[in-house]
This record gives sequence, structure tokens and C-alpha cells, in this order.
Amino acid sequence: MRGSRRPQSATEPAELPGYFRAEKKWDLVVVQDDKLAAAVELKSQVGPSFGNNLNNRTEEAIGNATDIWTAYREGRFGTQRPWLGYVFLLEEAPGSTRSVRVTEPMFPVEDIFRGSSYKRRYEILCRRLVLERLYDAACFATSSADPDTPIHEPADDLSFASFVAAIRGRAAALLKTT
Repeated sequence: MRGSRRPQSATEPAELPGYFRAEKKWDLVVVQDDKLAAAVELKSQVGPSFGNNLNNRTEEAIGNATDIWTAYREGRFGTQRPWLGYVFLLEEAPGSTRSVRVTEPMFPVEDIFRGSSYKRRYEILCRRLVLERLYDAACFATSSADPDTPIHEPADDLSFASFVAAIRGRAAALLKTT
């Protein structure tokens, strides 16, 4: 038996049930008519440990999406397909922008990763999260200490404007169903 639900305020954590775990806090959750309409994950990374954190963030992003999509398949959120978004902000620093070597002890890595920086690898991650339909849209930006240009968007398809356009598209579709 499900407990009674009360509306959440903007200051309360937005927890959603999962399939592989009981629940997970999302940064932004939109519910329409007791159905999950959208969920957005916001992540950031500052140095110095870019390598370890890239691997952790990659596993986390894939795992969160897999968990929510499986919970959806199992009927946790109603029949309306939820919209998932992923936003990532990376510190633009020497450690995130210089080329990273690959070791390849047993098998070769994809050419796209050879000589790439952590910044480039985060861009690849965000793009592939959308390509593989784990998320409906992703935004990737970097921040620097330069006061004249503190925010950089390395890829047009992962820009904030593209992300907002995807949100607007989802909102328009939802308005047509009400």
C-alpha cells in the first residue's frame, strides 16, 4: 500500500523511486497529474582529481538513467514517458584541458579518446548519454577564472540554449495532453 503523498516545496529534496535502489534524489523533478513529467540531474567538477571523478561521474550518470528507466518500465511513474535531462559544469583548468594518455594494457580504446582532455571526454560523455537515449537532452559547459568569459560552451549541440529548447519542446508536448 502506498503512503499518502503531499506536494513538495522547492526546498525539499526531489526523491524518486528507483528499480535497483529504493530512491534517489534528483535536482529538479516535475510532476504533472501525479505522473513524472521530467527529472534533471545537475553535476559539476573542479580539480584536481579530474580522472577519478570523470569515471565516477560517468558511472553515476549511466546508472541513474538506467535505474529511472527501469523503474518507469515497471510502472513507478505512470504511463507518461518521463523526460530526463543532464547538466554538467566543468572547471576549465590545466588539469581538465591538457591531453590525457591511455594505457591500453589489453585492448585498444576508441580513437576518439586518444590524446583527448578530460574536458573533451566529458563532452563525449554528454553527447553519448543523449545518443544512447539515456537522457533526452544534455548541457555541457565549462567555467574559468576569466571574469570577461567565465562560462564556455564547447559544443553547440550541448549548449544551454539547446537544452532549454529541448525543455520547451517537452513543455509544449505536455501542454497538448492536458
